Amino acid sequence: MTSATLRQRLLAGETLFGTLIVSPSPRWLDAVRDCGLDFVFIDTEHIALDRAELSWMCQTYAAIGLPPLVRIPSPDPYAAAMVLDGGAAGVIAPYVETVEQVQALRGAVKFRPIKGWKLRQMLDGAEVEPELKSYMSDRARNHLLIVNIESVPAIEALDEILAVPDLDGVLIGPHDLSCSLGVPEQWENPKFLNACETILRKARAAKVGAGVHFWGSAEQQVRLLNLGANLLIHSADITLFQKHLRSELEAIKKAAGLYDETGEARSDII
Repeated sequence: MTSATLRQRLLAGETLFGTLIVSPSPRWLDAVRDCGLDFVFIDTEHIALDRAELSWMCQTYAAIGLPPLVRIPSPDPYAAAMVLDGGAAGVIAPYVETVEQVQALRGAVKFRPIKGWKLRQMLDGAEVEPELKSYMSDRARNHLLIVNIESVPAIEALDEILAVPDLDGVLIGPHDLSCSLGVPEQWENPKFLNACETILRKARAAKVGAGVHFWGSAEQQVRLLNLGANLLIHSADITLFQKHLRSELEAIKKAAGLYDETGEARSDII
């Protein structure tokens, strides 16, 4: 899959699956290549990755047909342009709350390489020279623009945000959203679920992608798909490793008789 194909399928309403990749190890490519993923999500908002390391990851995942979507540290158009220069298939901007932020990101992602005064004029609707328009339209279709909706102000501005041209999708940030709602990490709270439903429903009605990054149970993630999500980022490499390591070690210790009938470590075994 290419970035252009990923964008086309997302806007067509197909359900697409990815996972968060934290580790820059080259061994992860073989590990995830045949896991049923459509793309990978690389997070530079919370993960310490330098520019060269990130570019290597982007170029390499793209080469095996897993377009990399990169979340930048802040809704900064210069950061967006930088990760696209490094090989990202698309940009995910965190904690977006205003139309102005989306417009600035639109300029960086969809109007590359135009900057400055000319870009401001174009974003305001000024006519573009035919050759430049053709050049830019071919390039713009290859990159995705997705914004995180993860606060009450973002939900309040959602209709206006979704009306910005060239926006390819919105992505729910469950942790920040639940905190903004005053119900931190209460995934079953109706307040949280209603907010998710509103975001996903409005995004799909606007014909843009409706995404969520979630790490809960399969049932919880299926519910989000049923609420309207068609871009699911499932868990993360380090989270999945921790989960399965803990589970398998517990199974081994129980099978070896190292736990008593209550599930506690036996004190008589050194």
